[in-house]
Amino acid sequence: MNSAHPLRLATRGSPLARYQADRIGEILVKRGLVDSYELVVVETIGDARLDLAIADIARQGVFTSEVESAVIEGRADVAVHSAKDLPSSQLDPELVLAAAPLRADPRDVLVGATLAELLPGSKVATGSQRRRLQLSHAIPGLEFVELRGNIATRLAKVPLDGAVIMAYAALERLDLLSHVAEVLEIETMLPQVGQGVIALRARADNDYVLSLVHAIDDAVVHRALRAERAFLATLGGGCEAPVGAFATVDESSQEITLEALYGFEDGSNILRVRRSAGNPEELGADVARELLRAAASVAPPPL
Repeated sequence: MNSAHPLRLATRGSPLARYQADRIGEILVKRGLVDSYELVVVETIGDARLDLAIADIARQGVFTSEVESAVIEGRADVAVHSAKDLPSSQLDPELVLAAAPLRADPRDVLVGATLAELLPGSKVATGSQRRRLQLSHAIPGLEFVELRGNIATRLAKVPLDGAVIMAYAALERLDLLSHVAEVLEIETMLPQVGQGVIALRARADNDYVLSLVHAIDDAVVHRALRAERAFLATLGGGCEAPVGAFATVDESSQEITLEALYGFEDGSNILRVRRSAGNPEELGADVARELLRAAASVAPPPL
């Protein structure tokens, strides 16, 4: 790519995805790394097939594979993703996770009713098994309804006397925090792996583009993301259980603390582990293996 040409950023077409890609482009321009950029907007299977439940397509790359294809095929230079959309496996080896420049508040929020206002029988809209499991253990007897669509669609579907669960980062980036009824602390609602992180993937053999995006990488964010994704990868692409993880990094010691959960598919139990170590990949893998061992020890034997 010639530096005189705009840097091409591949992205989904939702308002949130476009905002994130524009934010990355603006940072690159502001730092004098590129003169200009342009968005290459890609419609993904996940965006087109709103009839599919999130739980049925989770961790399969339905929000990322077509975006990455634009880079692999030469139609774009960088794929801009919400890191939480990256699958646990099956990432194309032609691309690398070149940078994780930004992480917003990783917490989830309630729109509509607060936690204290939700009662047994209240309706909560979410397509996330992770969110359903944690909330149902906090308030038994809730009624959950499926929810898909962009942020505006979700905000328009808040159940009467109920709530929608959403990511704080999404509402903050679209200047919609006024809709938030309550921010759920990490202790109550452990986030999805990579929640709040913008991840950039580029061709492994394109040194020029890699140097550009590496220049805006946040080492602390990237280190935390590596631990979270190592946890997810160790669980494996076939894992259908509700899971969540959030890592923090002590900037002085570089020690990483990872908190993760593993939920039973039937909703009967939640296992949660918190561990610290220096190597992100080893920490993520160790936490995943510990949770899998614990799950095997409490799960009933097959009939």
